[in-house]
Amino acid sequence: MQFHILVFATFASLIAPFGGFFASGLKRTFKVKDFGESIPGHGGITDRMDCQFIMGFFAFMYYQSFIAVYKASVGGVIEMAVQGLSREEQVEVVRGLAKYLVGQGMVEDKMLDCLTGVMARRK
Repeated sequence: MQFHILVFATFASLIAPFGGFFASGLKRTFKVKDFGESIPGHGGITDRMDCQFIMGFFAFMYYQSFIAVYKASVGGVIEMAVQGLSREEQVEVVRGLAKYLVGQGMVEDKMLDCLTGVMARRK
């Protein structure tokens, strides 16, 4: 936890202030003096919050990349991969997996023969 705080503090003090330079460059590109009129003479709320936008984006990306816990199972990953395949490709994956399991001695040859027979009838 302390490491994450250190990373945020370092980013906030060294990188986030450059949000003002970025916003200034953006305004110059579009020939705009201020982003708004809500605070007279100060360029509006957006001009006051330019470094906060960069900090918010950094916080979101940092959280998604290093802190958030995603529960992925082998079955879930395989299911996502197989859903993108055509029917023929799915059958080929099943055949390959069956051959592998027979080779490993986890299932009998009868299982592969039965599977091949069922798939042949469905065509």
